[in-house]
Amino acid sequence: MLRRLLPTVIALVLGLVGLAWGLGYLQRIFAAERDDAQASLDSRRTALEQYARASLSQSLQDRLEAARPALEAASVDPLLPATGLYLRERGEQLLPRMALNDTGEDTPAKERYARLRAGTERADEDEEGDPWAERLALVRAVEAALARGDRRASTVALMSLLQHRAQYVLASTRDVPGLLVVLESLAERGDPVPQLMHALVRDGLADGRGGRLEGLQRLLLLRRSRFTAADFTFLHERVAALSAKVGAPVADFESRVNELATTPLPLPRTLPGPALVRAGWYLEPRGGSQVRGVAVDPAALLASLTREMRERGLLESDGQVRLLGDAAVLSLDALPLSVDTPEWARAQGALERRYRLKTGMVAVCGVLAVAIFVLAFVAQQRKFRFLELKSDFVATVSHELRTPLASIRLLAETLEWRLAEGTDARDYPARIVREADGLGFLVENLLSFNRIDKGRWVPRLEPVRLDELVSLLRRDLEAWSKVPVELEAEVGEQTFRADAQLLRLLLSNLARNACAYNQRSPVRLRVEALPGGRVRFSDNGIGIPQAQWETVFEEFVRLPGQGRDVPGSGLGLALCRRIMRLHGGNLRVAASSPEGTTFELTFPPTVTT
Repeated sequence: MLRRLLPTVIALVLGLVGLAWGLGYLQRIFAAERDDAQASLDSRRTALEQYARASLSQSLQDRLEAARPALEAASVDPLLPATGLYLRERGEQLLPRMALNDTGEDTPAKERYARLRAGTERADEDEEGDPWAERLALVRAVEAALARGDRRASTVALMSLLQHRAQYVLASTRDVPGLLVVLESLAERGDPVPQLMHALVRDGLADGRGGRLEGLQRLLLLRRSRFTAADFTFLHERVAALSAKVGAPVADFESRVNELATTPLPLPRTLPGPALVRAGWYLEPRGGSQVRGVAVDPAALLASLTREMRERGLLESDGQVRLLGDAAVLSLDALPLSVDTPEWARAQGALERRYRLKTGMVAVCGVLAVAIFVLAFVAQQRKFRFLELKSDFVATVSHELRTPLASIRLLAETLEWRLAEGTDARDYPARIVREADGLGFLVENLLSFNRIDKGRWVPRLEPVRLDELVSLLRRDLEAWSKVPVELEAEVGEQTFRADAQLLRLLLSNLARNACAYNQRSPVRLRVEALPGGRVRFSDNGIGIPQAQWETVFEEFVRLPGQGRDVPGSGLGLALCRRIMRLHGGNLRVAASSPEGTTFELTFPPTVTT
């Protein structure tokens, strides 16, 4: 058979290879189209992301530039607000301002203030030319002039004191309490000039040397790190009270005191360049030791950028710009921005659907080609197999028909010869009948199989008792069996609505097979009715290999190794299964071994009565 199939296989393989090459080339074209469309989408997305990145970077830089005057002013004027501004120089945070105080627990400034008010403060007499002693003398001169009510003398003494302050820089715990006591005395006992008092308490004065004498408010804020926390609180309260007394603005002074931070902002210590901090800051290093920054709202910036791009027609109404990743610090040169819009998702989805559709069509074509190849090969194989089976069947049937016909002819001639000579020939008619019955059974099998296979047999359903079928089978066995047969039945009163002729033919085929494929004497058969519409037919024959349990039910199939020594056409078991399926049931091999085989007939509930 393989030699017959070889040209067909070669032609099919060549056609399959050519089709596979064509489908592969077509798939490469589809993949190239998909890649080109994807590259176009990616290019547009990249361009929009670059635009968004440049716009956001420019917006951040513009905000810092707009805040630069306020930042520079706040860095030198402690009374100016510094909310949203950041300045760090040489690793120290200047803005937002820090509440840095002396870590000691003493209150030297408060105690010195009390002594100055009480007149018990003394300078160190061991040191000649001590600036504090000179300052203390000037403070007392101002207080003495005020006590006398001598306005001119108090003014001269005050000017001398201010000149001394411009000339000498004393410790803050001496300088601030001394100036505070003088200004409080001036406010309480004298007739202060409002402009002068405002300058001394708040704005400050030029020292005539290009410098500036800061007012008490600024002086206290600038030198806050020189005081302990208790001293700073005390002096803050006294300066606020003095400011209110002389009519100097005090709200911003109070605000600056209250906004002092206790810890530096958790911002990165080193920056390779301008960066956006997710915590809400834009930072920009200047030189090697300074970092400037401004507070920003990344979400608001992205929302504003999204609106701008929508207005420009760069985004759909439901598109948006997002920051990717979770890094705390984002370099301005490589902001991880993503521009998302459902339009791209729809385009991407449509692209993928088209590609999958085309790929599916190629795959279907490939599967169809393989299926056609397989079907053509199977069809050709079945054709040659059918021809072989047909040839075997013709040979088998010819043999099966020739054998009984030859026997009948031989027996008839012998009977004629013996009757002519008067010889005893009483068993010859029985043998002729048996051979004729075998021939008739073979013909009946062929005709029944053909009618059932063509759908031309309509079962005549009527109540059929199983024990009656067994009785008929026992009588048939006595008529045609050449070997002793013992038939045992446990069927009770089981009844089926079935075609009695077909069931009798089924049991006859099973019994004839059991007798034909048997090497024991006697042949033992057993029919047993089980619950659920099942009937088991057992024999003590040679058995069926398990690999052949389904094959034996195919038409024209006979067990290997039996040759033609065993009579039959290869249609018996195939006919039996078709009879059961015609009744809505099934026939199978339940068990088989060299000790015998058990067939199980299963009838549907509608047939069982």
